[in-house]
Amino acid sequence: MSKEQFTIPIGPQHPALKEPGHFTLTVDGEVVTGASVRLGYAHRGIEKAVESRNWVQDLYLLERICGICSHIHATAYCLGVEKLAGVTAPPRAQAIRVLVAELERIHSHLLWLGVAAHQAGFDTLFMYSWRDRETVMEVLEQLTGNRVNYSANLLGGVKFDVDTRVLETILSGLDFLETRTHHYLDIVSGDRIFLQRTRGIGMMTSEQAERLGVTGPTARASGVRRDIRVDAPYAAYDRYPIQVVVETTGDLEARFIVRLKELLETYHLIRTLLDGLPEGDLKTRMPRRIAAGETISRVEAPRGELFYFIKSDGGDQPARIKVRTPTLSNMASVTQLAVGHQLADMPMLLTGIDPCFSCNDRLTTVQTSGESETWTWEKLRQYGIASYRERG
Repeated sequence: MSKEQFTIPIGPQHPALKEPGHFTLTVDGEVVTGASVRLGYAHRGIEKAVESRNWVQDLYLLERICGICSHIHATAYCLGVEKLAGVTAPPRAQAIRVLVAELERIHSHLLWLGVAAHQAGFDTLFMYSWRDRETVMEVLEQLTGNRVNYSANLLGGVKFDVDTRVLETILSGLDFLETRTHHYLDIVSGDRIFLQRTRGIGMMTSEQAERLGVTGPTARASGVRRDIRVDAPYAAYDRYPIQVVVETTGDLEARFIVRLKELLETYHLIRTLLDGLPEGDLKTRMPRRIAAGETISRVEAPRGELFYFIKSDGGDQPARIKVRTPTLSNMASVTQLAVGHQLADMPMLLTGIDPCFSCNDRLTTVQTSGESETWTWEKLRQYGIASYRERG
């Protein structure tokens, strides 16, 4: 090892980052010897903002934590609030929640496949996978009227039903996507050039994954058999069980294979669900004021476990909502696994966990003049206005 080491900053604005984050890498030549990450560049004060809005308004605000997994955020919130209120959505509504969640999973995994392929320099795979992603986005648009924030949930149920026309569109789209997914699975596990960027890179054992608290497909690629849809079924997953997809090699190749095999499992689940979709209402009545208490809500987002803590003081607004997203759990693995790898492997190691920086950043405490204080939503708003005025 040479005596001279260099520190290389990546971000907060960098071509390899789709969202702002700051990584500091210590390198000896081309080998990474140390890594750290700083988050907080995309904070929007959402957790604080929900405390000054009513339960219905917060549904639409929390859905905007992430544009890729907006429905699962809304589902986690609805399930928690309904639990506090002692209300259970009708079986048909719960099944439709699962349907949209799995369509969203398809969207998320295909989007990730394209981004990861682009980071590996495989732009052909990037363009084909994003072209095919349009299939599921068109299905979601036909079902909900939206392509990003689907707004399918209501407190106590869902807004949209599945009619014959939508049913046929979904089944046709699944047939096409299943064929394409098999093709992509052959590519990521057989293309010699692509495997040079993935096979044996970012190896993480199941013991490391457990110690670091890794979740979702990243953990399952290291042999950790954990999926909230199976371990703690919610909505209608108890009626439509899935098979957990697990790989044991724990490298980047395994993370590709797990996500693609999960797509195949999702296609099967959606077909089963549509074949036995319960009849009945889409929603039930919800009280305007939610009984005092606190609860947690756990769901399996495309990236892993999404955890909501919800507290009510008996009014028409929440007293506290805390959101822990899977990226926060998985981010520690990036800095751990980077050590010993080539600097050129860093974009792929980061992409391997499918990070979402906006999901992480929800500011509640501000450090000013050496003192830490929690700001009100209005104070945060005024600070933002003043800051933009200063910039001209």
